[in-house]
Amino acid sequence: MKPLLTGWLLLLGIFLTYGQQKKVKTVFVIVDGISADVIEHRSTPNLDAVAKVGGYARAYVGGEKDGYSHTPTISAVGYNSLLTGTWTNKHNVWDNDIKAPNYNYPTVFKLFREQRPDTKMAIFSTWEDNRTKLIGEGLPETDHIKMDLKFDGYELDTVSFPHDPQSDYIREIDQYVVSKAVETIKEEGPDLSWVYLQYTDDMGHKYGDSVPFYKAVQLMDEQIGSIWKALQDRMQRYNNEDWQVYITTDHGRDGVSGKHHGGQSERERLTWIVTNVQGLNDYFYTHTPGIVSILPTILRSHRITPSKEQLWELDGVPLIGEVSIANAKATRQGDGIHLSWEALRKKGKVRIWLSTTNNYAEGGKDNYILVDKVRAGKGKATLNVEEWPSDSYKIVIEGKNNSINTWVSNFFQPSATVHFGNID
Repeated sequence: MKPLLTGWLLLLGIFLTYGQQKKVKTVFVIVDGISADVIEHRSTPNLDAVAKVGGYARAYVGGEKDGYSHTPTISAVGYNSLLTGTWTNKHNVWDNDIKAPNYNYPTVFKLFREQRPDTKMAIFSTWEDNRTKLIGEGLPETDHIKMDLKFDGYELDTVSFPHDPQSDYIREIDQYVVSKAVETIKEEGPDLSWVYLQYTDDMGHKYGDSVPFYKAVQLMDEQIGSIWKALQDRMQRYNNEDWQVYITTDHGRDGVSGKHHGGQSERERLTWIVTNVQGLNDYFYTHTPGIVSILPTILRSHRITPSKEQLWELDGVPLIGEVSIANAKATRQGDGIHLSWEALRKKGKVRIWLSTTNNYAEGGKDNYILVDKVRAGKGKATLNVEEWPSDSYKIVIEGKNNSINTWVSNFFQPSATVHFGNID
């Protein structure tokens, strides 16, 4: 073989090995009802192994405490905050009945289907409502979205999993769900998967902070180990795949007995995120991200960019890559709105946009106007809204690397009707 040809083949081999970007595949796991203090004080070697590759952070659920986005620390509510990247005032799931989700706030699965229609999507869940009600499979409101691979509804199978007062059947269902997830990841390699496990919450409700609950946490960690091994095995077989996993919980537990949740106590709000993702940013490590930050992080990993209207509704901050601003807050005094934010990058300016409409909640578009440009590092601004009288305002702060939003609004209650004015 001629030397020149040999050199070109060598360069081609290097390009094929290192030049091609690996295909990102994502699994997110919700393990029910485990506050961060429990994870931090129990032995969880498999979660630790995942965190060693990526990282661990305390996180929170519950929206803005006593504010416009106040969100009950209840299971389905937490799931939907992760799925949509928004709090309850937007996605409208207030409890486990899931009476009227607002599907105008798309789930991560809907966003993937819109931009990557060939995405192979999977769900492995102890609870069928996660697919049929939260994702809204087959509903006209979700454009009849379909999951490619689905393993759920086992709580309805009383023959294979006879119900018992000790909730042993939930433990067995969780174990079966994990086995199907492991099998499917290894053989099918779905691009986006949701694994949901319930048993820890059942034990928390029955026994509170006690040995049975801690044993359930230990079992959960072993199940995470099975999933983690499946991801590693898959990457060894397919070295062009980059498997990313996010493991979190939907709520904490009360601080008295550990049997309850739903309120806004510190421990009920206190959750956590474990991930193997590389490139975690300062916001992940030095702040307390909300569960709503997982969705924009997944989108950024997959290079999926929502429409501006969708992006401006997201309540989370990406946990990878550069971010400029976080933690927007607004209060009104007369005709003035006092606005503040945290500047993660001091340089540059932010744009401040204002709307008195909430058409997005009904599938429309809001009328935003640019009301100010301010140095990002200033971290505050005062808006004079005399020209646009309204009871409620939506405010977007647009930075170089991300945008954040806040509302000035009446406190929301379940099934509340939102009345916004209009900018003429």
